[in-house]
Amino acid sequence: MFKKILVANRGEIAMRVFRACRELNIATAAIYAECEATAIYVKKANEAYLVGPGPVQGFLDTRQIVNLAKRIGADAIHPGYGFLAENAQFAHLCREADITFIGPAPEALELLGNKVQARELAKQIGIPVVPGTEDRVQSVEEGLNFARSIGYPVMVKASAGGGGRGLRVVRSDEELKEAMESGAREALAAFGNADLFLEKYIERPHHIEFQLLADKEGHVVHLGERDCSIQRRHQKMIEIAPSLILTPQLRVQMGEAAIDLARAAKFQNAGTVEFLLDQDGHYYFMEMNPRIQVEHTVTEQITTIDIVQAQIWIAAGRPLVFGQHEVNLQGYAIQCRINAEDPQNGFRPSSGKITAYLSPGGIGVRIDGVVYKDYTVPPYYDALLAKMTVQGRTWDETVRRTHRSLEEFVLRGVKTTIPFLKNIMEDPDFLSGKFDTSYLDSHPDLYEYDYALVSEDLVVALSAAIAAYEGL
Repeated sequence: MFKKILVANRGEIAMRVFRACRELNIATAAIYAECEATAIYVKKANEAYLVGPGPVQGFLDTRQIVNLAKRIGADAIHPGYGFLAENAQFAHLCREADITFIGPAPEALELLGNKVQARELAKQIGIPVVPGTEDRVQSVEEGLNFARSIGYPVMVKASAGGGGRGLRVVRSDEELKEAMESGAREALAAFGNADLFLEKYIERPHHIEFQLLADKEGHVVHLGERDCSIQRRHQKMIEIAPSLILTPQLRVQMGEAAIDLARAAKFQNAGTVEFLLDQDGHYYFMEMNPRIQVEHTVTEQITTIDIVQAQIWIAAGRPLVFGQHEVNLQGYAIQCRINAEDPQNGFRPSSGKITAYLSPGGIGVRIDGVVYKDYTVPPYYDALLAKMTVQGRTWDETVRRTHRSLEEFVLRGVKTTIPFLKNIMEDPDFLSGKFDTSYLDSHPDLYEYDYALVSEDLVVALSAAIAAYEGL
C-alpha cells in the first residue's frame, strides 16, 4: 500500500480523498493556491504546499505537481475530478517518474478522452450510439450537410472534455453556424482542443450512468446506476440512485454494456459509462468518464462501497474483493449540489463571505463540503460549496428527508441553490418521478421563492446557539 498520496485537487473532493486515506493509514499532501491558504482542506492534509502562479495555473502545471510529489516522497497522486483527472499527458508524466497515477492508464485516458473514438469503440462491440458524425467536423459546411441529412435538432459537442463545455443544442442552420463557432472557442479554452462533432439530439431523455470498478486482473463490476436527468445548461444539479424507471432487466442489460465497454478499452480503476434513455426505453451510449465523479456519493450510500478507497486499492495492484453478485442496492439516495449560484439570475455565480453556516444532520444525511462561517467563496473555481446526500428506505422517505434537510440548511452571505432545490423536493412531478432532462425548462415555477422569507434574526439566533454549545 502507498505511504503518501498527493491530492492534485482542491475543495470537497480533496477532503473526500483525505478521509479515505486516513482510514487506510496513508499520509496525505495537499496543494493550494494563495487565495485558499486557510481553506479547511489544506489544514486536513498531513502536509500542504503552495503552487502557483495564480489561483488556477498551479493546479494545471503537470510538471510542477509531479516534481513536487517526487520531492516530498509521495508514491502516488490522486487527481480527483476536473483539472488533471482526464489528462493523459499527466498520467504519462507520473508513470515516467515512477509515481502511481490513481486512475486509468494513460492509454485508456487517450482513448476515452476523445468522444469520437469512444463512440466508435462502443459501436464496434455492439452498444447502441446516438447517430452522429464519424469524425471531427472540419467545417461549418460539413456540419450543415450532416444536420440537414439527419434532421434537426442536433447537438454540437466538444471531442475532448465534458461538463457541458462546448455543448450546444441547435434547431436551424443559423443556430448551427453560431454554435459551432462559439462551441469551438469554449472547447479550446476549456480543454486546449477545439475539435467538435455532431450527433442527433434526443428529445426529453433520461441521463443514466453506471458506476464501474475495474482492477488490474481483469475483474469489472458495476455498482448500479444513477439518474442525473435534472440539469441546468447540461450540468447536473440533482443525482438519484437507483433510477426510478429502470426495470431489473434493463439494469442488467445496460450494466453489462457498461462492463463490456470498460473491458474493450482495457480500463482500470473507477469510471462511469453514461447513457441516454429515450421515452421508449431505448438506451444509447454517450461517453465514458474515466475518473471519480461528483455524484459518486449516492452510489456509496446505497451500496456501502467506498469508491475512493477502491480506487486506491486498485491503483496499488490489489484485486476487487467482491463480485457482481455481491453488489446490493439498498433503498434510495439523492444528492443535492449546494452551489454558490443565483438560480433566479441565470445561475450566476455568487462569491463573498459566508456570514452564517449550519449544516443539517440526522439519520441518512451526509455532507461533503469545505464551507464554514467566515469562509470566503473565491470567484475562481467551480461554484460547488457542498454536496448533501440523503438516503432512505423508500423513494418517498428519501424525498421527505431531503426536503427536511434542505429546510435545516443555513448558509448565508452568498446566494445558493438551497431554496431552488427545496422547491424541487416539493414539486408533485418530482415526487411522482415524472422528470427528464427537460424538467427545469418545463417547470418555471421552481424559480419562484423569496430569500427575504428566511429571517436574519433566526440565522443570528442559530449562530449564537451553535457558539454557545461549542463553548460548553
